[in-house]
Amino acid sequence: MRRPMPPLNALKAFEATARHLSFTKAAAELHVTPAALSHQIRGLEDLLGLKLFFRRARAIELTDAARLIHPGIQAGFESLRQAVERLEPNRQDRVLVVSATPGLTAKWLAPKLYRFLVKHPDLDTRVSASSAYVNFAADGVDVGIRLSSGNHPDLYVEKLSDEWLLPLCSPKLLDGAHPLRSPKDLVHFTLIQVDLPGVVPTWSDWFQMAGVEGIDSTRGLRLNVADHALDAASESAGVVLAYKLVASRDIGLGRLIIPFGPEIPLPGRSYFFVCQKGHERRAPVKAFRDWIFAEIEETAAIMRQATQSIVRP
Repeated sequence: MRRPMPPLNALKAFEATARHLSFTKAAAELHVTPAALSHQIRGLEDLLGLKLFFRRARAIELTDAARLIHPGIQAGFESLRQAVERLEPNRQDRVLVVSATPGLTAKWLAPKLYRFLVKHPDLDTRVSASSAYVNFAADGVDVGIRLSSGNHPDLYVEKLSDEWLLPLCSPKLLDGAHPLRSPKDLVHFTLIQVDLPGVVPTWSDWFQMAGVEGIDSTRGLRLNVADHALDAASESAGVVLAYKLVASRDIGLGRLIIPFGPEIPLPGRSYFFVCQKGHERRAPVKAFRDWIFAEIEETAAIMRQATQSIVRP
């Protein structure tokens, strides 16, 4: 008698967790909570009568049973995706799915996308905002804009832009009882802290680079979403240490200004255009690649002009 098939959602939870070796990343990819994903995994283990993961203090590992079944399950989901795509033989020529980080999507990419759509009205463009690295084949994603080291040997990779952190504020903070003129003036203003993933320079690092002492770099307003922090700064809530490219549109529109330097290069990470090898020659992918590189050049020119107008002490 054949064993009944486990629930599809449980198999998806297992495949994603085995691929990422992380409950958190797998849950983010599947848009469920880590607790819900863990429940699905335990249900699958109970159904199979097998342990699939060793849960360590800071990591998880595949058991021998998991290593045995993972390749087949991963191949199965890929076969399902390809089977569905056969219903739309022209999908690759009509649909473009783009994955990018949430901050860059909200503050830079999404407001500009209409220009791409005007140039390519025949394309059905879809954007998925996520900090997690997608699996291009399994997730049906065509293009990724990744903030990373660029070390993706299995993918086609082109460097799109470096990234920096720099102080930004509303132009209104240049006036008032304590006008913002130099880094030392920050003692009178709220510091907006952004809790971002990875190793990212903080206000403490910035003060050290600027040679400023005597200001408590841990105080202020803390947010964990970059665009929320930029919106707060544009409403004069304080001064934010933010990603330059993510904030570039707000800077170009005059909502935010660069009161002074220095800028801190983001260590070990830049923005990269990535896709599956060979797919860079597909017409929709090439069209998006050419468009986004042109937009980056335009943004760089705007930022050079904004940097020239930095307020000097």
